[in-house]
Amino acid sequence: MRIVAALGGNALLRRGEPLDAAVQIAHVRKAVGGLAALAADNELIITHGNGPQVGLLAVESAADPALSAPYPLDVLGAETQGMIGYWLARELRRALPGLEIVAVLTETVVDPHDPAFDAPAKFVGRTYSASEAERMRADHGWTMRQDGTTWRRVVPSPEPRDIVELPTIARLTDEGCLVIAAGGGGVPTVGDHRGIEAVVDKDLAAALLATRLKADTLLLLTDVPAIMRDHGTAHARPIRHIAPGLLRRLPLPLGSMGPKAEAACRFAEHRHGAVSVIGALTDAPALLSGAAGTRIEAR
Repeated sequence: MRIVAALGGNALLRRGEPLDAAVQIAHVRKAVGGLAALAADNELIITHGNGPQVGLLAVESAADPALSAPYPLDVLGAETQGMIGYWLARELRRALPGLEIVAVLTETVVDPHDPAFDAPAKFVGRTYSASEAERMRADHGWTMRQDGTTWRRVVPSPEPRDIVELPTIARLTDEGCLVIAAGGGGVPTVGDHRGIEAVVDKDLAAALLATRLKADTLLLLTDVPAIMRDHGTAHARPIRHIAPGLLRRLPLPLGSMGPKAEAACRFAEHRHGAVSVIGALTDAPALLSGAAGTRIEAR
């Protein structure tokens, strides 16, 4: 079976934790346990988020007096792909000796006229108090938006249209390699590989990657066991199976589960037999077997 597994931000960092390398590496080691089990008898392609890491580098770059201007977001995205790809590949090699594992620096093509550029909505970076958010807005011109009881930076998140390295990723997978690709949704580029100030949603990029690679299953791995009906109430209960049309009607949070649900629907709808599953990273093998998570497939 060919599987694309998209790791949520919790694979590297939980809300409120420091962005220390040791903290993130510890989470990577835990994540690799479930991923290694998936790779045992399947072709596996892994993607991952990078929101907190891009945010950290953006803050550091904006505050560096040695720079005449901060590094652009596409460059920071490429930096985080290298860092996180290295961590994942290293731990996977330890867990799966003998398997060829490669991290591919990936560009994702976007439309420079995408309406997302006029309405930044993708959270990146750490949380701020209201006064801190106002200072970041004044000092750096960032767009800040409330996220729960705190504030975070938001940036444009255009639709992924194509993946430049797709033929290379497909060839490596066909040859038996475990591939890490499209980290953070891929480096957003337009035209002649020109980077642009944006962050592509990693779940939508994973759905595109899975579709183009003709994967059998898209796993969207997060920190909750399943999509919950009546989430946040005493009547909350997991949804085990649902069709894309019904899933799109649910009132899911736009900043978290909403993009995952849309990515799952897109992949499940692209051909008969394609299956998306949303669930906990720690349940990865059970998600594949149908014993856990929310399974999305067209009926």
